This record gives sequence, structure tokens and C-alpha cells, in this order.
Amino acid sequence: MLESYVKKILKARVYEIVDKVPLDSAVNLSVRTGNQILLKREDLQPVFSFKIRGAYNKMVQLSQDEKDKGVIAASAGNHAQGVALSANKIGVKALIVMPKTTPDIKVTAVRRLGSQVELFGSSYDEAYQHAKKLEKKHGLTFIHPYDDPDVIAGQGTIAMEIMQQCELEPEAIFVPVGGGGLIAGVSAYIKYLYPEIKVIGVEPDDAASLHDALIAKERIVLDQVGIFADGVAVKQVGEETFRVAQQCVDDVVLVSADEICAAIKDIFDDTRTVTEPAGALAVAGLKKYIKEYGETNKTFVAINSGANINFDRLRHVAERSELGEHREVLFSATIDERPGSFLKFCKIVGTRGITEFNYRYSHDDLARVFVGVKTSSAEEEKEILFNALNSKGYPVVDFSDNEIAKLHLRHMVGGHAPELKNEHLYRFEFPERPGALLRFLRGMGHDWNISLFHYRNHGAAFGRVLAGIQVPEEDIVAFHLFLDELGYNYWDETENPAYKEFLI
Repeated sequence: MLESYVKKILKARVYEIVDKVPLDSAVNLSVRTGNQILLKREDLQPVFSFKIRGAYNKMVQLSQDEKDKGVIAASAGNHAQGVALSANKIGVKALIVMPKTTPDIKVTAVRRLGSQVELFGSSYDEAYQHAKKLEKKHGLTFIHPYDDPDVIAGQGTIAMEIMQQCELEPEAIFVPVGGGGLIAGVSAYIKYLYPEIKVIGVEPDDAASLHDALIAKERIVLDQVGIFADGVAVKQVGEETFRVAQQCVDDVVLVSADEICAAIKDIFDDTRTVTEPAGALAVAGLKKYIKEYGETNKTFVAINSGANINFDRLRHVAERSELGEHREVLFSATIDERPGSFLKFCKIVGTRGITEFNYRYSHDDLARVFVGVKTSSAEEEKEILFNALNSKGYPVVDFSDNEIAKLHLRHMVGGHAPELKNEHLYRFEFPERPGALLRFLRGMGHDWNISLFHYRNHGAAFGRVLAGIQVPEEDIVAFHLFLDELGYNYWDETENPAYKEFLI
């Protein structure tokens, strides 16, 4: 099996359209980690993503009859651009089905390349099912984004280039994983010719389709996937890609959205380019792996898979990157309600930079403050700071990993309502499409009262909403039935300490 893939990779016709992009040294990241870190710059491809390799290698090998019929693909963006550019070069008509939640930058790029675009559904899986129906209806040729041997071979040319460009064999190659086409191609080539080199996949912790499948020893379908890294938001790894991965992948590292944001910043610091969240996955996983295993004086390669990021998403990346790197601590503290107490508090914080200070009067004697403080990446410094504050009589609650604090509270601290009765707090993910809020409000009718509402758009496919709703105890079951029928992701945060300290 591996030999056949290596032969396909060696024969792949990708260089008629793709560039042999550089393997750049990440100088700053190398110094910080004590290892040689190399970045395979697939973000420099003509469509700013590696996907052009597999798409073109598949399409250039189609029969004339298949080309005459035209092609169809389903994609959240990068595969779509690869198919569109390939179709343009070969002279084939292409229809691309994309989720309605696809970033505008990707939709615009596909149309500019001459392909027809149809927006359907709110996820890749819905777009895929619709595309398969159109394939049969119109007799089109389907170009799969990952689960196809020719596509896998096209992606595998990246591994061939890495080994040609590396002066020393790397300890490991870190590969972002969505449907698995990239890691299947890379791992098949590496394990056949260089079995001693580790191939390590990286997935978001809320889209761990390969990770969970390898544990289960069979493909599984995730109930839902996070969409921050939209390029890898796939509920089930491919059948062929999983078969290869079982044989060739050494490990899969899971990373959080904050760790991805930190990796985007790391890549920017070294290259002055901004990758998309999926494009920074490999660096995020590499950093986590090095820290966990204490690796030093070794060579590691990370594949920067794409740079198709919407500009408005940069705000969220910038906000979360310091938390992902553990360079900012969020916490609350209780101080005396009298002149000079803030100065006294700040003296204990010392020369550390205060990133925010939020406060609202609530009591004659005591005040609660919400604070953000810059720290080094060492967890020990946070402990030192908290111990210093506690020893001086300032009780501290750490909010650095609290989603309400990071997404909402830092922008809306205050608003105690002691006379309010039966208030319950919920965190929601509303689909970013017209009518989502109206549907929510209509479903509620006049049965329950909204007592708090906060929404913040981060340029993603889902809006983050925090809502306080007055629900009598006898109505809780009925209210939860309404939420379940609504179908929006939600979390009951009524017992969240951030809510209890600042909003009740």
C-alpha cells in the first residue's frame, strides 16, 4: 500500500501549477523552544493553501469525457480554490458547493477564478451531501477534498519536498488534520522511506475526528465540531485517509482555540504573514508536544497549511493569543472600598503590565475588581502573583481558563441586580445567519423574560451570546425542552463563579 502511494507521489503532476515553497527557519520560535523549528510554507501557494496540490493532481488525470461533463466539489474554502484554479487552467467548468458560513474571502476567491459557487447549509457535511445530489442530477465529476488516492498523492508531494529541503532528518513532522488527506499523503511517503521520522497529526480539541477514531480503532462521527479552525471542521475522517493513518501516524495532538491563536502570533513574529487558524494548527501542536516531552536540540517541521483568514477574525486572534501563550492572567480580587486601595493593590502587582481593570460599585465596604495582567509564559509567575495577593489579604479567583470571563465578562463587568428573581445564565452559540436571533425570541414567546443579553461577533460562523433569563423553577424542564428543540449549542452557566461575582 505505501509503495503504491510513493509511486503516485513521485508521478504527481502538481508542478504544472504549484510552487515548490520554501522550508523556512522559525528563528524566534527555535530560540524559545531550544530546538530547530522549520516551517513548510504552503501559505505561499497561488491559492494560499496546500489544497491546490491534491485538486490539480486529481483533475489533470481525468478522462476527456469526465472533463467534458464538468466537475463539482464541496468545500469550506481552500479545496474550493484549488479546484477553481485547476479548472481554470485545464479549461473545465466547475461548480463549488460551499457552506453559508464560509469566510467571504474564500467565496470571493473562488468566483474570481471563474467557478460557479452555490452556498448551501451551515457546515461542510451539509454542503457535501448537497454536492453529491447535484453530482447525480447533472452528471458531474466529483472532486473529493481528501478521500481520494490521487488527491492524497498530490498532498504527499509536500513530504517529498520537505525531505529534499531538510539538511538533517527531522525528529518529527507536524501535520494539521481535517479529513486526513494531507496527513495520509505525508505519512505514507515518510514511513515508507524514512520510518524513523515521526509523523504527528494536530487537531482542534473540539474537532478531534482522527484522534478519537484512532482510539476507537474505527471511524467515528462526531456529534458536532468547533468551527474556529473552519478548514479542518470535519465530523468524520475519510475512509481511505483513516486506513493510511492507522498504519503511518505516530500520534495526534489536540490543541485549544487559544493555543491556535498563540501559534498564529508565533508564525507572524517569524514570517510576518498571518495564517488562518487551520494553517497554524501544526505549530500549536508542535509547541505543545515540545513542552510536554521536554524536547531540546532537535529538528522539527510544521506545515503551515493555509493563510485564507477573514480580516475581521484577527480581532479575536489578537485578544486570545496572549492567553493561549499563558502571557496574560485574568482574575478577580476583592479590595477595600476606600481611597488608595487600588494603588495599594497595584503595588503588589508590581511592574507587571495591567491589561485591564474592570470594576463596578456594589458595597460600601468591599469592591470586586476584574483584572488582566501580563506575565511571562511560565505558570510559576501566576502562582507567585496570586500568593502575593492572597498573603496581603486579597482573595483571588483565577479566570484565565474561564470561557465567560474571556469571551464576555472582560467587556461587560458589572450590572448586579440583587432584586432579580429566578435568573438563570446561559451561554449560546448562535448561527451567524439572518433570523437566528428572531427564531430564538419567537420560540421563547412571552413565557420567560430576558434579563441580560450580551453578544459579540468574532468573525466566525457562530455568534457568542450570553443571556440571563428569568425562569421559575417549575418551568425549568419546559425551558430546557425549548432549548433542545431550538438546536443551538448552549451551556448552563448559572453556577459559574464569574457570573456569581459580577452579574448577580
